[in-house]
Amino acid sequence: MADGMARALWERYEPVHSLVYFAPEARRAAEELGLRGFWMGYFALRAAPLGAVAPAVVTGCFYVFHPVRVTRALPDAWSYTTPAKALTARLEAMDAAMTRLFGADTVGSGAFAEAADLAWEAAAGADTAGRVLGAANQALERPAKPAARLWQALTTLREQRGDSHVAVLVGLGLGPVEAMVLKAAAGESDGAFLRETRKWPEDEWAAAVGRLRADGRLTADGTLTPAGAALRAEAETLTDAAVEGPWTALGAERSGRLATLLEPLARTVGDSGLLPAGNPVGLTRLTYPIGR
Repeated sequence: MADGMARALWERYEPVHSLVYFAPEARRAAEELGLRGFWMGYFALRAAPLGAVAPAVVTGCFYVFHPVRVTRALPDAWSYTTPAKALTARLEAMDAAMTRLFGADTVGSGAFAEAADLAWEAAAGADTAGRVLGAANQALERPAKPAARLWQALTTLREQRGDSHVAVLVGLGLGPVEAMVLKAAAGESDGAFLRETRKWPEDEWAAAVGRLRADGRLTADGTLTPAGAALRAEAETLTDAAVEGPWTALGAERSGRLATLLEPLARTVGDSGLLPAGNPVGLTRLTYPIGR
């Protein structure tokens, strides 16, 4: 869609999806499953739609994590719980988190139910060919509660976009570390935070920086060159183009309506302080207007 609806919707559903990483209800749910520490909870809850697959599968799907980060959590997590229990726990946690954060009146409103149904329709129509994590989420049953339904639909859309972004990065020849270095250089996230949380050794990070400098993508001080900025912009443009399908199918009017319904929710999450500064997504405020 030439009006940029794919990016406008992403900016509005990404913060709501991200509650599963940062809301206290999600952490509590992981602990109640017996999962030890943030990362075991993160990988178990996010990877649960795939089933108890090998760590290498999760590493491939998630793309930016060093294998060591994944293998410290999986398959050990599945000795404490099961993917089915993790799926139930994350939905219950998100229902509780959204009810607390947005208010029971908002979650119980007709407008909220409308948003959940529009999002579910968009997610159900998303093209998941070649998009494994998006497909695994899309295959899950439709939750009865509007908050859980909205969160799961937005998560399907988010993971389908993530899968598409990975495909774009691979096509552009950008490995996991190079992609993160460019993201940090663009000012969208904190490089040290990315490197440390994704568990990349300093020498491997430095090597990626060196390759990007040699290719003319980074300056000596680590900022983007015009060529680097163009490459970063190309990756984002191609990603937006790859995920236009749900919004084309939903139509401009209904997609715009969903964006309008999601906007106050995204702002509430952004204002809550739950999303840490320098977080990997780099998205805490809306910048893309509807219908641009």
